[in-house]
Amino acid sequence: MQKKLDKKNILYFQKNYPYYLKKRSSRHFQAILGIGGNIGDVRRRFNHLFVYFKKSPFVEIVETSPILKNPPFGYLEQDDFYNALIIVKTCLKPKALLRYILHSEKKFGRKRSFPDAPRTLDIDMIFYEDIQMKSRELTLPHPSWASRSSVLIPLSYLKT
Repeated sequence: MQKKLDKKNILYFQKNYPYYLKKRSSRHFQAILGIGGNIGDVRRRFNHLFVYFKKSPFVEIVETSPILKNPPFGYLEQDDFYNALIIVKTCLKPKALLRYILHSEKKFGRKRSFPDAPRTLDIDMIFYEDIQMKSRELTLPHPSWASRSSVLIPLSYLKT
C-alpha cells in the first residue's frame, strides 16, 4: 500500500515496514537508525536488512517506520531515495554499534565514492539513548536529523 504525501514524497507500507515488537526487550540501550538507498530494489533490500537484524545477536528490532520515497539532497543528479527508521535495542555502546552498522552496510554492497552519492544501503545512527557526543567517527544525535524530511516524516509515524 502507498500513501502520496505531496508531489515529492510517497509513503510505502509493506511487510516489516512498519513493524512493532509487542514484547519487552532484554537489551539495555536504545538507538534509532536511519536507513536509505537508491540503487536497485531498495524496498526488497530493506526487508533483507530486517531479517538480517532479526537474526543478529547485537540488535533487537523494536519498531520500524513506513518507507518514505523522497528526492535526493546534496548531489541531485540521481534517483529518488527510499528511507525508513528502525528503533533497535542493543547491548553495544555507540562506537561499537557504529562499527556493526558500517559492517552491515558493506554486507549489503555499500560503496563510498563521494558525499551524497547513490548507494545500495546507508545506515545512520540518528539517536543513541539521550547521549550527545562529537568525535571524528560519530556525532550524536546525527547533526542533520532535524532538517531532513527523510528522518522527520518517518519519525512522525513511530509509536515509541
